[in-house]
Amino acid sequence: MCISTGEARFSGTILYCGRQHHPEHGLIHVVGYQNTAVNLADGPNAMLLHLPTRQLGHGQFVSAGRSGDVLQRMVAAVGAADAEDDGIAWMGADPQPVQVFEHDVYTVLLASDPTLVPATLHRVPPHRRPALHPDLLRFYADAFPDHTIALCCFDNADAQRARPLLVWYPPLDPDRLVLPALDSHTGGPPDLDADVPVDHWVLFSTDEGPSGWGVPVDHPRSMRHSLRAFLPDAVVGRHYPPGRTLPNGDFAISHEDLLSADLDRIERLRPTRR
Repeated sequence: MCISTGEARFSGTILYCGRQHHPEHGLIHVVGYQNTAVNLADGPNAMLLHLPTRQLGHGQFVSAGRSGDVLQRMVAAVGAADAEDDGIAWMGADPQPVQVFEHDVYTVLLASDPTLVPATLHRVPPHRRPALHPDLLRFYADAFPDHTIALCCFDNADAQRARPLLVWYPPLDPDRLVLPALDSHTGGPPDLDADVPVDHWVLFSTDEGPSGWGVPVDHPRSMRHSLRAFLPDAVVGRHYPPGRTLPNGDFAISHEDLLSADLDRIERLRPTRR
């Protein structure tokens, strides 16, 4: 589950989106992403994530540091409950031009206009510099004009030891939590009419839940305060196990449905065709 710039296999994906009032940044969404990646391309590869915000910079990528199991702890919290999916709804759908920086095992490029990325690719170290299909970048520019695109470049040696990606941002719509989940591993644009295989957990949180909402998460006491401030006290989630397919698209839920923990209201979204 994800878009890659070259052939790859991803499994065991964990997706997290939390809505919270941060003491410094105000109302934000926090997205977490982790999987097991096997790079099948001849050279470097990259994952693309489209994030529903126009305000995203280097400092909004949160380092997991020694707490590389933060998302697994959320899965462990909800795993004891009946979290199997039994149905899903379907719906149709000024910083630097490109920021380049190192984060964990990735060289990350952030762009509000993906078509500007190729001109900056020379700033990526050669061992992580992927080949980019122009049609893929044009797809993102057309399909997600108000989003920030994160191109996370990695090489074969790095793919297996990545910590979770954690990013916070002021969202375009505070009351809809969206997780990027479009799927294509060919290097070209995704097929929006395809059914794609699943193998992932989808987790959500809110700091406005009523008493007893969700399942408490066991965070270690030794965790850095700067990391803990972006993590939830409790989560809800669904497991989409291998062996089934879903229509290609993102995951989303309204904050109203999240407050009632009605995970049957999770939707699959796809961008509007242009």
